Amino acid sequence: MNPNGNRRAMAMGDRPKRGVPEGLWMSCPRCKATIFRKEMADRGNVCPEPSCNWHFYLPSRSRIAQLLDGDSFEEWYTDLNPCDPLGFKDRIPYSERIAAEQAKTGMRDAAIVGKGFIRGRPVVLGVTDFAFMAGSMGSVVGEKLTRAVEEALRLELPLIFVSGSGGGARMQEGILSLMQMAKVSAALARYDNAGGLYISILTNPTMGGVAASWALLGDINLAEPGALIGFAGKRTIQATVRLELPQNFQTSEFMLEHGFIDRIVERKDLRTELAKIIDYCEHE
Repeated sequence: MNPNGNRRAMAMGDRPKRGVPEGLWMSCPRCKATIFRKEMADRGNVCPEPSCNWHFYLPSRSRIAQLLDGDSFEEWYTDLNPCDPLGFKDRIPYSERIAAEQAKTGMRDAAIVGKGFIRGRPVVLGVTDFAFMAGSMGSVVGEKLTRAVEEALRLELPLIFVSGSGGGARMQEGILSLMQMAKVSAALARYDNAGGLYISILTNPTMGGVAASWALLGDINLAEPGALIGFAGKRTIQATVRLELPQNFQTSEFMLEHGFIDRIVERKDLRTELAKIIDYCEHE
């Protein structure tokens, strides 16, 4: 019997097994394929399976970096902070919920607005982020978007809003949230009367009061593939009208087929398409 062999075997037995680190792989919700997370991230958070092309959630900062020229973004109104005008409380007070969302996301609220350049073309850009209370629109979100529209009017620049607002109007702020729908829409009407170009980009999901106001008011409405777009959810509608709805109901493909949006553009092509649209409209 080889004592050295026994010692090696004991040492190998004591050594912890090397497994695959957690978080490297994930399952695609559409095609159910197991995909390498880094490959998905390198593709702009899009499923790498050719037959799938599912567009995952993309954080607002990543979306800004993807759309705009490098280091060209100048963020505006960073000092606006949400408050709790109604003293609202459900499971926890609204003020505590806001603080938790801010700590989780590093954002003041669900919208980021500012000025930047797309292939050298100056634009005003606004993005709502699903990660902050489902991208719902409260007073701060409405105020930021309204101010962005007014600045686009003053500077005579194209305006681009990217919606990732699955939460619609924020119920914790009551009528103060609902009035943001009219406020942003009125600002867009003034911008339109002055001849401004407004491009709306709808991502998954865009629902509720956001879809019922500024998200579908673009001169040109673009959407990412497979995005959920609508007011009330499919299950709510089915329970109300007692009818079986189409399988692709409220998807961007359904919306395009029925004339609610102008084009479906994959995420990797958005920057180029926006530059083309701006050039075309400016020369008309």
